[in-house]
Amino acid sequence: MGGTGRREGGHGSGDVRERGREHVRVAVIGSGFGGLGAAVRLRREGITDFVVLERADSVGGTWRDNSYPGCACDVPSHLYSFSFAPNPDWPRTFSGQPHIRAYLEHVADTFGLRPHIRLDSELLTARWDAAELRWELETSAGTLTADVVVSATGPLSDPKLPEIPGLAEFPGTVFHSARWDHGYDLRGKRVAVVGTGASAIQIVPAIAPQVERLTLFQRTAPWVMPRTDRAISTVERWLHRQLPFTRAARRGLLWGIRELQVSAFTKRPNQLGLIESLAKANMARSIKDPALRAKLTPSYRIGCKRILLSSDYYPALARPDVDLVASGLKEIRGNVLVAADGTETEADAIVFGTGFHVTDMPIADRVVGAEGRTLADHWKDGMQALRGATAAGFPNWMTIIGPNTGLGNSSMILMIESQLNYMADYLRQLDVLGGRVALAARPSAVHRWNRQVQARMERTVWNTGGCTSWYLDAQGRNTTVWPGTTGEFRRLTRTVDMSEYEVVRLREPGGERVPARAGAPRTADSSASASASAPAPSASASASASAEEGSA
Repeated sequence: MGGTGRREGGHGSGDVRERGREHVRVAVIGSGFGGLGAAVRLRREGITDFVVLERADSVGGTWRDNSYPGCACDVPSHLYSFSFAPNPDWPRTFSGQPHIRAYLEHVADTFGLRPHIRLDSELLTARWDAAELRWELETSAGTLTADVVVSATGPLSDPKLPEIPGLAEFPGTVFHSARWDHGYDLRGKRVAVVGTGASAIQIVPAIAPQVERLTLFQRTAPWVMPRTDRAISTVERWLHRQLPFTRAARRGLLWGIRELQVSAFTKRPNQLGLIESLAKANMARSIKDPALRAKLTPSYRIGCKRILLSSDYYPALARPDVDLVASGLKEIRGNVLVAADGTETEADAIVFGTGFHVTDMPIADRVVGAEGRTLADHWKDGMQALRGATAAGFPNWMTIIGPNTGLGNSSMILMIESQLNYMADYLRQLDVLGGRVALAARPSAVHRWNRQVQARMERTVWNTGGCTSWYLDAQGRNTTVWPGTTGEFRRLTRTVDMSEYEVVRLREPGGERVPARAGAPRTADSSASASASAPAPSASASASASAEEGSA
């Protein structure tokens, strides 16, 4: 029977079949932090009738895909982990990719997720069946249906390659940082790295000592601050194991500091001037050549693009066998790379550190909603979702790390856990309503939420700092970042406001579809109506550091 895929550890859930097809209550797409977190939360809510669809042959998401030399996280280890799965044994203050991937494998084992995971099961299409109020899912391993779909593919899952004339004819080796070719020996090669984002600044110092010559193509210089990474001592790890409050205190401190920084990014960008001075001093310590320092000095306000952390990037650029081309790659002629400023460089290999499809996520092309439109078409003028989770016209479809849930200075795990709270309450409301039922985000609620978010975005450094970043979509709208604290977002997503949803149900199996006139109440009585006013994100929402928020 279709839809099985390769399971991790047995039969597990999803064995109920209706009309010859496998049916599950919830299908989760992706097995990174978002997908595994959703799976844990489902089990904690008592839901075991679910599957996790993973296109690759193992779990890990972006931390499986990104295995390039030097790959590490720029968020402290004790903050970049689930609150419900603390790790007292992080070896360093900033963890490397192998340790984070191992942590995710540990989560899958510890919480009994393997029976639910379907490896080698890429989602090909998802189509809403309005007659049955469920999703029809076609995967590379077969088909199945689900009452609810939780999309946790993440924004950093599909690499973005620029369209460079002559790239197809380049005689050497080409790969993206997220698809690193470990079979290619870089030693003694002339290597070009294109891009200066978070991946590139880790790759350059990692491979510079190996290659014959390294050329970095820099379209825009990043702001770089020191990465205060160190080994976590045996004593510290012992304390965190034996006295869990020390671990919680450490996490809470890391969280609180970042919450206090948010207002400078979102309301008072001019306060970032001091940080800018510190970044310039950091550069000056390693880059003595005034001409090179001028090329490396950004022309926009710090924070407009993500602030990068590295203590070895600038020293690597100061090496005599590393060249900086302060211009984007324009075309390729044979093995000659030509920059926009005319600079020519010969190369044996090209490594693209050019980011991902963030504001145009490819999965959106595969999802067809209630109106017969794809999610990509629905979002053609810009992504928007109610509380970062649900889009109008796509009932019972939720996105983890959806529009405007990204962060510029803190841990995305905090936002993921907030969205898992919202997912859990969403499912509770479906239980309360009973029967074959769906929740459809009201267009008015989605637009109201998005309007408020975009209004707050106008004064942020991401919109006013004078840069063009991957936070912005093709129309120049910031559909990526959350313009507030993680604490505020947690409060706004703690429960589902039923007035923001239309309740759609079947009178009886196979019967006429009946939409409710207003959001259903938070009781078993689905005939009463709820208030039509929907709370929107408030710029003045309290950001007090509660113990719950600091530990999540």
